[in-house]
Amino acid sequence: MMSQILLWIGFSLFVIAMLALDLLIFHREAHEIKVREALLLSAFWIALALLFNLGIYFWRGSEAALQFFTGYLIEKSLSVDNLFVFLLIFTYFAVPPSYQHKVLFWGILGALLMRAVFILAGITLILKFHWVIYVFGAFLLFTGVRMVSQKETKIRPEKNPIIRLFRQVMPVSNEYSGGKFFLREAGRLVATPLIIVLIAIETTDVVFAVDSIPAILAITLDPFIVYTSNVCAILGLRALYFALAGVMKLFHFLHYGLSAILVFIGTKMILTDVLTIPIGISLAIVGTILLISVAVSVVTRPKKNE
Repeated sequence: MMSQILLWIGFSLFVIAMLALDLLIFHREAHEIKVREALLLSAFWIALALLFNLGIYFWRGSEAALQFFTGYLIEKSLSVDNLFVFLLIFTYFAVPPSYQHKVLFWGILGALLMRAVFILAGITLILKFHWVIYVFGAFLLFTGVRMVSQKETKIRPEKNPIIRLFRQVMPVSNEYSGGKFFLREAGRLVATPLIIVLIAIETTDVVFAVDSIPAILAITLDPFIVYTSNVCAILGLRALYFALAGVMKLFHFLHYGLSAILVFIGTKMILTDVLTIPIGISLAIVGTILLISVAVSVVTRPKKNE
């Protein structure tokens, strides 16, 4: 038990150190992140995740290492859809490029805390009520099928109940103010539009977590593997956003690949008591679907009206 506690404490300290490194060293001053910088940061975060995965291999063995990598790959791939919504939100609110990283930083910090709650709740439900796994499986099947039928993603921040409630209790200025979330006008505290963008990002992540957490729980119920794979994928989300922001629309078949992955994982959860799919095969299927959808996207061009 003590070794497990120390392990959780060690990982939490590592995450805090990486977030501090990102905020205080990499992005001490607000600036627009160019593609080259974003690619280097993406490579850095991916390398860290792979090194951590290697540590799990030596500590827990190949099975746990494969579970971590599969969970990381699933979360990373599902995040691409999330990134496209981030792009729509930033465009809708006309967020200056130099402020976007700050919003994503605090948004992802909030996401880490919410994911921990979601993961704990999901594992507890499955362990106490085994039938919940069928509910999760059916939900993933439904989400995967619905994803194929959705032609485009639309955002309507003005209908977001959290944003509407916030506007009722806190006055919001009309203009951005040097990357600040709050400022004082005539002696009273006023929010800037940047905090509205942050709320939109956070509430969007809650919606995506509802899909991604059950998907990883289909791979393993080990809370440490589930949480660490999720966190490692999320930590590199900001860099991935800036690296792919200009080319996200080119991956027009990835949407179908993600749909197929959710359908596969949902089916796996529903058949969990009838058919056991080894983690190696699950990883191969997920990886193959991703490679095919990306390859088809690269060799074909989207239609002009898409």
